[in-house]
Amino acid sequence: MTSSGDLVIMLSSFLSLFLLLLALINIFLTQWWTPTRLQKLMGRQGIKGPCYRLLQGNNKQISDMKNEAISRPKSLSHDLFPLVQPHYNSWVKTYGKIFLQWYGTEPQLVIFEHELCKEILNNKDGVYLQVQHKGFVRQILGNGLGTAEGEHWAKLRKVANHAFHGESLKNMIPDMVASAETMLQRWKNHERKEVEVYQEFRLFTSEVISRTAFGSSYLEGKNIFDMLSKLGSLVFKNSYKTRLPVISKLFKTSDEIEGDKVEKEIRNSILEIIKKREKKAVMEKEDSFGSDFLGLLLKAHHDADDNSKISLDDIIDQCRTIYFAGQETTNSLLPWTVFLLALHPDWQEEARKEVLQLFGKQNPNSDGIAKLKTMSLIINETLRLYPPVVQLARKTGREVRLGKMIVPANVELVIPNLAFHHDPQIWGQDAQLFKPERFSRGVAKATKDNMAAFLPFGMGPRIFRPQHGLQVMLHSL
Repeated sequence: MTSSGDLVIMLSSFLSLFLLLLALINIFLTQWWTPTRLQKLMGRQGIKGPCYRLLQGNNKQISDMKNEAISRPKSLSHDLFPLVQPHYNSWVKTYGKIFLQWYGTEPQLVIFEHELCKEILNNKDGVYLQVQHKGFVRQILGNGLGTAEGEHWAKLRKVANHAFHGESLKNMIPDMVASAETMLQRWKNHERKEVEVYQEFRLFTSEVISRTAFGSSYLEGKNIFDMLSKLGSLVFKNSYKTRLPVISKLFKTSDEIEGDKVEKEIRNSILEIIKKREKKAVMEKEDSFGSDFLGLLLKAHHDADDNSKISLDDIIDQCRTIYFAGQETTNSLLPWTVFLLALHPDWQEEARKEVLQLFGKQNPNSDGIAKLKTMSLIINETLRLYPPVVQLARKTGREVRLGKMIVPANVELVIPNLAFHHDPQIWGQDAQLFKPERFSRGVAKATKDNMAAFLPFGMGPRIFRPQHGLQVMLHSL
């Protein structure tokens, strides 16, 4: 006769074996069956690509190709595409303008067809969703404006629109000028010594964002910027590393432990800034929390209308999105612009003439900024050659017809805008040259009426256009 103790042991053993069997089935489905099935499905539609490899997908191939490209001797050329995305440069030649690659077990359909990319980004039927990032990227951005969907996105977008509309941007000009003047004074003190402009512009953009969006000094936000940079380094370091799914859930790497720690510190630092603003409003008995970005977020958080109200987590995610994305995009553009102007003193002189003609020795104003035509040409050409974002991605929310293809749900669609920006078939044989005059008749004329080929900040309802503020910064230089 079986004792109760033996029965417990038998049941425990049975349960353990059952759970192990479920885990093995899950590994079989996710690591082999589903990728192989999808690869065959797309292959029947004429879509090829590098072969899926167990566990790692194409991660090792991509990593090896990037390392090889970086190790090659560099020339003073603007031809970035083969250097930054050597796998796309190789595979588009081998497999055609649409091919399937694998980021681990995640399928990625890379699309070089401009009209299809335009359809994806315009997203009229709402079937192409933002990619929900994981790991270190999610720790940086959270679920802010860049990743939110539906009503949640609409709420956050409404607040951002209020914070950065035309009149608000005009009010930011004095703070931008003051930050630029402080930076230039530092440069004068270098007495002809070399200046590390990337770090200088990083400090400058951090100061502008802190002042204009959060009403604080750079020192108050410095810790946040430093920690976000630390997370950015972890993203870069771990981009193409592959881990077994079961092991990754049970054990964390030292980088993952560090990432969790940094994310918690970022959250606590932002909470301190929020509490300080709320306390100031109470003590000074003000009717509002302020008209800057943080103030409008707090107003929405305390809104009595549930349709407009946002959570505390929303505020924190929005803040870190603006801190990181706002700095990284602008801080990418400014050094490249100065670099290109240094290489082309003729355009530097044209820009200087325009600024002096419009403002003389006075600080910029909004009316004059809108008339900076030469500076706009230079900015557009810099964004073309050195876009802050080198690719865009969406994910199919359901099975969808895209062109002649039937694409299943949960497939990531990758738009390689860096490749578009350097394509001679779109821009002409001088595509690798710095020629701002190509934009003199507008983007459509510069690209042979192919608007979908110039995508420094995307296209469609989620596009962000920061040029107004950038022109203020660049004039100050």
